[in-house]
Amino acid sequence: MEKRVYEVWKGSNKFILGGRLIFGPDAKSLLVTLLLITVPVIIFCVFVARHLRHAFSPYNAGYAILAVAIVFTIYVLILLFLTSARDPGIIPRNSHPPEEEFRYDSSVSAEVGGRQTPSLQFPRTKEVMVNGVHVRVKYCDTCMLYRPPRCSHCSICNNCVERFDHHCPWVGQCIGLRNYRYFFMFVSSATLLCIYVFSMSALYIKVLMDDHEGTVWKAMKESPPSVILMAYCFIALWFVGGLTGFHLYLISTNQTTYENFRFRADNRINVYNLGCPSNFLEVFCTKIKPSKNNFRAFVREEVSRPTLQSIQGAEAEDLGGGDPRPKVEDDLEIGEDLLKISQRRNIEEIDEDIRSRGSNGPAHTALEVDAILDSDHRAPTIRSETRHSSWGRRSGSWEIATDDVLSNSKVTESRSYMMGKEGRQ
Repeated sequence: MEKRVYEVWKGSNKFILGGRLIFGPDAKSLLVTLLLITVPVIIFCVFVARHLRHAFSPYNAGYAILAVAIVFTIYVLILLFLTSARDPGIIPRNSHPPEEEFRYDSSVSAEVGGRQTPSLQFPRTKEVMVNGVHVRVKYCDTCMLYRPPRCSHCSICNNCVERFDHHCPWVGQCIGLRNYRYFFMFVSSATLLCIYVFSMSALYIKVLMDDHEGTVWKAMKESPPSVILMAYCFIALWFVGGLTGFHLYLISTNQTTYENFRFRADNRINVYNLGCPSNFLEVFCTKIKPSKNNFRAFVREEVSRPTLQSIQGAEAEDLGGGDPRPKVEDDLEIGEDLLKISQRRNIEEIDEDIRSRGSNGPAHTALEVDAILDSDHRAPTIRSETRHSSWGRRSGSWEIATDDVLSNSKVTESRSYMMGKEGRQ
């Protein structure tokens, strides 16, 4: 039965509306972000902006303050939605490693089955050219592909993301090539919204001071929600405002958060820096690439192809490199069980034969006794040789000749009979 791509998706993402919207595994944190935005704005509209509708010379000019707050909040929420509910630039993973990269290296050999064989090697890195400079890219074992430049594997979403910046828990999504622009616009717009609410709340305090001709403390007692909003916006500005300033610096130098934190101490040359104006144009004015994943497309589950480790394991098994001891031990146990069963059956036949002969049977001479004893001592040697011949056998079980089993059984019974006879004499 065919399934859609999002139904067999191997990443940790969550899909809604039949794969039309994709979120990160921590999408529930998005609800917290929504509350942190909408609740203060609702308080502002009810307790502050509503009282400023007629506070200015045009009688209804204050309605603009309320309208701006509502429209700007909706704009911020749309940016949040565009950031968190779209493909950030996930690279589709392969179902098997790139076979063209396999090679046998005779210089690195492994001793398998007592023979030196060339080892199957797989390069962990490759070099590509970026703006005339060689850049080394790494192989991703999870996605089974060589990551493009500036791509990294997100351990939270379990995907390789192009131009990976970071995984943001506040939006519940990775920030990458396809949603970085919306992420920056969301953060910067949230900063402006905080400044707006803070400024209008302070303005309302000023209006109260003028109306009642009192001090700032009396005005603050008159409108506690304004004070709470000012304190909230002041604290929030340290976070969203600082984040906006940091990403302005990253955009101007064409860096990602991942690159800045990981390579800042390496003093590497930034091969992606095109100059401040060109860097801003690249982020805000270039067309966003379409997604490489069609999450609603139908797909058939492929049979997993052998990986590098399974190939090496199969080669070692074919060359006899596996440990034969468990197989030999099983064969020994089976052989011993067969020997015991054969001995039980033949002891009864020998016993009946001895009883039938009774005292009329010929007496055993000393030579016959020595022969019996020597034969009894050689019996373990026969078993030992059989054990040695089974070493390294790949299939089947122990094969014990019937004549060997009968002779061994007769020798054992004859010895017990002679020892009993000597004791009676």
